[in-house]
Amino acid sequence: MSKVKHRVIAFELPGKWTVVAGATDADNDYLSTELAEPDDWWFHADGVPGSHVILRAKADVEPSRDTLRQAAAIAAYYSKARHAGIAPVHCTRARFVKKPRGVKIGTVQLSRSSLLKVRPDVSFATRTRVEPRVETGENE
Repeated sequence: MSKVKHRVIAFELPGKWTVVAGATDADNDYLSTELAEPDDWWFHADGVPGSHVILRAKADVEPSRDTLRQAAAIAAYYSKARHAGIAPVHCTRARFVKKPRGVKIGTVQLSRSSLLKVRPDVSFATRTRVEPRVETGENE
């Protein structure tokens, strides 16, 4: 029985929105393929290595453009574009993110997305504590 610990970085945005970011390729894979729900929003800096970032959806409430831009800014911050003045970040619903068979861990394919141009930043977000979830591969 193998145990895999996934480490995610969690934030709360203004308006009580929850954002989670992967710390490694394996964490990104877990975040995008298992943790994300279809209506969650998914973000990743364009063309550079970085964290997959999920903005958790709320029932019957759509995030504002500012909230989407804040989540995108977190994705830019946790990428190789951290020191860029402006970074393009892919934004889509998690339902449009798929992991093709046989690709490197942490690699995904988007069937649709838009690009948001943002400054890499996390100063507006409050970091929250999230314990790593342990996957055992068995039903507990």
